[in-house]
Amino acid sequence: MEIELISTITCPGCGHTKEEKMPTTACEFFYQCENCNQLLKPKEGDCCVYCSYGRVACPPIQEETNCC
Repeated sequence: MEIELISTITCPGCGHTKEEKMPTTACEFFYQCENCNQLLKPKEGDCCVYCSYGRVACPPIQEETNCC
């Protein structure tokens, strides 16, 4: 299985989307929307903003390993 490193984050506040390259060695706990400046944090039970708001889950989750 090939790991996807690009995910599209969608801001729940304004709906703005942006493609971002996900880190492979760390989780991203915060992400600021460049359109409305809302600070995104992971939803309860998710390890990072990509798992909560991304089109693709973070690399460790894709690999079915522990994240962070």
